Amino acid sequence: MQTYVLQRLLLAVPVLILVSVAVFFLIRVVPGSAVDIQLGASRDPADREKLERQLGLDKSIPEQYLIWLKGLATGDLGESFTRKQDVTEILKTRVPVTLEMALMGTVLALAMALPIGVIAAIRQDSLLDHGVRFISILGLAIPGFWLATLIITLPAIWWNTTVPLTFTPFFRDPVANLHQMIFPALTLGVAQSAILMRLTRSSMLEVLRQDYIRTAWSKGLRERIVVARHALKNALIPVVTVLGLQFSVLLGGTVIQETIFNFPGLGRAVIESMTARDYPVLQAVVLLFATVYVIMNLLVDLSYSLLDPRIRYG
Repeated sequence: MQTYVLQRLLLAVPVLILVSVAVFFLIRVVPGSAVDIQLGASRDPADREKLERQLGLDKSIPEQYLIWLKGLATGDLGESFTRKQDVTEILKTRVPVTLEMALMGTVLALAMALPIGVIAAIRQDSLLDHGVRFISILGLAIPGFWLATLIITLPAIWWNTTVPLTFTPFFRDPVANLHQMIFPALTLGVAQSAILMRLTRSSMLEVLRQDYIRTAWSKGLRERIVVARHALKNALIPVVTVLGLQFSVLLGGTVIQETIFNFPGLGRAVIESMTARDYPVLQAVVLLFATVYVIMNLLVDLSYSLLDPRIRYG
């Protein structure tokens, strides 16, 4: 196991290096540099040269990359062009917001998807099963931004109340934080639960047809024991695979919820940095997303041996 984990971590190094190269060079291909945006209508060559020197853009792009890579190796992510603040400090305030939203969305999705998917599989082709499939398709079809807009507008129209559109850190006021976070997390969890619901149902149906399940039934075991002890763990393997990938995608896909609900997370940081060509912030956030994606893939692979003891990593 330790050898396998070490090999995977070593393989992750060139992947992250390629990601860093891609994001560093590609964002500089986008028309309109950070200097152009900050100077605006000014075309004074002296002002341009001074600003390029201040931002470190007076060197060649390969030199800039090597300087950034050296700082990255020592934990220095640079300074924001627009905020004049260390990128590390920006991430410290932004990461908890997006991470909490993604975690709550995933928990809500699992709470809805797993029991409903299992029940639909056990009662295949029943009215309940048809209703679950209809709900899952509906959850996939509803756009997240539309659902978020309804969550904000309908309470104001029907009950003359408004959804909180400000963010309170969890450790400052946990109750207020959860009250604010539940709504964007719900919009994230609906689409995620629809996918997991259908996957749980189909995976359970496949497992329930296996010989060892029929043997468990023939031994007279209760339905709860057959489902919980013998079927569910094996059915969860594909669900865990998709769940890990979905969580990684959620971290980078919260920009709509963060914009609508006015939350200062990583998604908004990407949009703001891209608009202002704030290269250090954008590079750090994209590299962070890539790192989380690599780590989640490793954790998903390691979870297989916990769900199925027959799986071993040499």
